[in-house]
Amino acid sequence: MPSSLGFMSVSAVVCVLKSRRFWVWQIGGAFIYAVPVMVRLATGNVVLPVLSWFETPWIGHYVPGNLVEKILVNAFFPGGAGAVAGEMYWRNLKGEAETRRQKYLRRLGGALLWTAAWTIFQFWGNMQNITGTYGSNLFEYPMVYPLNFALAALSILTPDVVSFLKVKLSIAFRYLKRHRRATFSLLSLWVW
Repeated sequence: MPSSLGFMSVSAVVCVLKSRRFWVWQIGGAFIYAVPVMVRLATGNVVLPVLSWFETPWIGHYVPGNLVEKILVNAFFPGGAGAVAGEMYWRNLKGEAETRRQKYLRRLGGALLWTAAWTIFQFWGNMQNITGTYGSNLFEYPMVYPLNFALAALSILTPDVVSFLKVKLSIAFRYLKRHRRATFSLLSLWVW
């Protein structure tokens, strides 16, 4: 029986922190979040070069012009990373088989908790008024925080999408590896 205080269990937290899946999602998600930030700082522009093709108009202060980037990034961090953490924590806490409903509710709880923690950090940074190379605050404007929570609610599906793509890519890779000669001969005919 895990040592617990209500819903908080030290052994469940330790199991989550020892998990490779947890760290892959946390570090990978933070990296995916950091790439656009670094590009934005390097280029001095809020909208990323490739994603400028999909630039959306600002709708008040609630929907930013880099909405496509925000959807892509928030699917992994903090929403997706929090969803994986929440699912793993509750699975380790209860130690029982979970239904689909329980799995997605646990992911939702983790995604919202991670997003709340990230929002507090963003709010603190916004209050520091640190100016980026593009001329405005380096941190998010508080009016987009509700959008972050809406995207976190959608990000509970990200682990499923990633595992689906992983399976399909591994099948395609195995197929190409098995039929290497036939594939390369067809490609060479197509190129010529």
